[in-house]
Amino acid sequence: QVQLIESGGGLVQAGGSLRLSCAASGRTVLGYTMGWFRQAPGKEREFVAAIKWSGGTVRYADSVKGRFTISRDNAKNTLYLQMNILKPEDTAAYYCAATLNRMAISRWDEYDYWGQGTQVTVSS
Repeated sequence: QVQLIESGGGLVQAGGSLRLSCAASGRTVLGYTMGWFRQAPGKEREFVAAIKWSGGTVRYADSVKGRFTISRDNAKNTLYLQMNILKPEDTAAYYCAATLNRMAISRWDEYDYWGQGTQVTVSS
């Protein structure tokens, strides 16, 4: 079992930055693909970014390319999401997820473990 705990959310003005962290416990996430998803009220959960266990392969949703950066520190069992140039439409609850499925990237139903989420609110 893997437990994931997100932190770093908050309220920020448009154009600002936040850095989300996701601490994993229970077992090492070395070997897991890890991702960030978000869900705004009344909307479906959507893919934000993912990174393979080695860090050599990353993917981003088109809506965040050039603004968000996903990274991981396997030694610390921690996943990060650096979010810059935030927009009001980035407002959502952000969730980190992990899976051993090597084919998984952007489909939320391919991830096995989820955190409880951290709220990001961007004011205009």
